[in-house]
Amino acid sequence: MRISSGKIVGGLVVLFVVAQAIVPAKTNPQTDPAKTLAAARPDAAAALEVMNRSCRDCHSNDTTWPWYSHVAPVSWLVAHDVKEGRRELNISEFGTYPARKQQRKLEEACEQVKKGEMPMWIYTVQHPDAKLRPGDVETICKVAEAKAATAANAVTQ
Repeated sequence: MRISSGKIVGGLVVLFVVAQAIVPAKTNPQTDPAKTLAAARPDAAAALEVMNRSCRDCHSNDTTWPWYSHVAPVSWLVAHDVKEGRRELNISEFGTYPARKQQRKLEEACEQVKKGEMPMWIYTVQHPDAKLRPGDVETICKVAEAKAATAANAVTQ
């Protein structure tokens, strides 16, 4: 039995339409300004500017959900990436982290941008403004290094 190309295309269309019924959660939880990275680390204003441009959609409660985040199966990937991004580092809830975790998260962010792992290349394809510019890596890393140096000085004194 031979299946025609029309039946294959028809089947794919049906699958695509049915997939639209599986809608992932796309939320933007309320943000308490007193618990943000800006509140916890006022010295991080320059880094926060970079992070708002390059990281905010996946690493904050202020995600802008683009049109393609409403079309399956891409919506599933976008929702998953935002959920994982917020779990790893949420600049909207940074102030709720204990001091050691805050420092570790800043150091991890520094390492990931140094290695070119963040922002994800697939994100920058649709969001070219999110690409890190010259000096952005240093700006992010400077915040982690400043806090680490302060902590080290406190231990040695």
